[in-house]
Amino acid sequence: MRIFLPLVARGYGRFALLAGVGMVGLLGAGLVSRGPAAKAAAPAAAFSVPVVTAPAQATDVPRELVGIGNVQALYAVTVRAQVTGYLQNVTVAEGQMVKKGDLLAVIDPRPFQAALDQARAAKARDEANLIAAERDFERYKTLAKHEFQSWQNVDDQQGTVGALRASIAADEAAIEQAALNLSFAHITSPVDGRVGLRMIDPGNLITANQSGGLISVTQIQPITAVFTLPESDLPAVMDALARGPVPVRAYSSDGHRLLSEGVLLTPDNQIDTTTGTIKLKAQFANADNHLWPGQYITARVEIGVLKNVVTVPEVAVERGADSLFVFVVKPDQTATVRKVAEALERDGVAVITKGLSAGESVVVNGQSRLAEGMPVAVHAASAEGAAGREGG
Repeated sequence: MRIFLPLVARGYGRFALLAGVGMVGLLGAGLVSRGPAAKAAAPAAAFSVPVVTAPAQATDVPRELVGIGNVQALYAVTVRAQVTGYLQNVTVAEGQMVKKGDLLAVIDPRPFQAALDQARAAKARDEANLIAAERDFERYKTLAKHEFQSWQNVDDQQGTVGALRASIAADEAAIEQAALNLSFAHITSPVDGRVGLRMIDPGNLITANQSGGLISVTQIQPITAVFTLPESDLPAVMDALARGPVPVRAYSSDGHRLLSEGVLLTPDNQIDTTTGTIKLKAQFANADNHLWPGQYITARVEIGVLKNVVTVPEVAVERGADSLFVFVVKPDQTATVRKVAEALERDGVAVITKGLSAGESVVVNGQSRLAEGMPVAVHAASAEGAAGREGG
């Protein structure tokens, strides 16, 4: 036994040594295999939410009042005939721009020319009779002084002279009327403007001042718009007018497209008690004809300017249960929730009065995946580009 046991121990030790070497090999192999595989098996780094940001900017923003109204022509005239006759010609095309005094249409002028010639002839006849009557009057006076003619005849002749002079005055009035009627046969535009659709075609017999008219002319350059504001806005409007011209911008009825820029003319002289609103009229140059009579518009009256205020794209502002907030990206590339106070939103821009400073980056896209302290992967965007994005 003393011999066997050492042999066994030595065999066991060799086995243990081999096992130990194997284990070392396996551990070595394991250590070698903990390269890329180990990295893959390691816990993943914290996920960064991709977001689009835009900087908060300090800028001047117009302080505007917004009203709804419609466009009205500065002058709108329905041209009617002032004499009766056949419409001989229409000299303008529908939609043509005309100036005041331009010829629009011609009524057959021949009857009016004949009437004018007749009136002139009547005056010439009466003038010839007056000359003869005045000579007879002078002769009668001379004969009456020598008692070769009665003073009764002298008085009668004087009456004849006076009647002929009155006839000549009537002839002159008839000439003026005939000349006026002849001029009315040539219909001219009373204002600068755009010709509307023709109401009567050439060849028709038209009567003086008939209903419907011949054609319409509407002045659209410049043009006006009438819109309403709440009566509570009137003091601010009057204060702005006292400081000088008040700019007004006309937008499409949905408020998105700028159509023309002009100035406020005046508010109405009374408030509508049924609606609690006040009418105002503004005038626009309308050089590109984007405003049209009867068109509905959104009018923005600039009553002042908010100086050096902080602005962000409107889509950056989120609405919580009890307040407004934005996500601000901190220098360590994490997002934080910031409560803000907003003065107004317009044209995709929000004016922030509290809670945000110029230069800070706010999230304008990707907010729906954010929470306080989450890391972000930032893609910057300009304020103009961000204004059209949708949050989240």
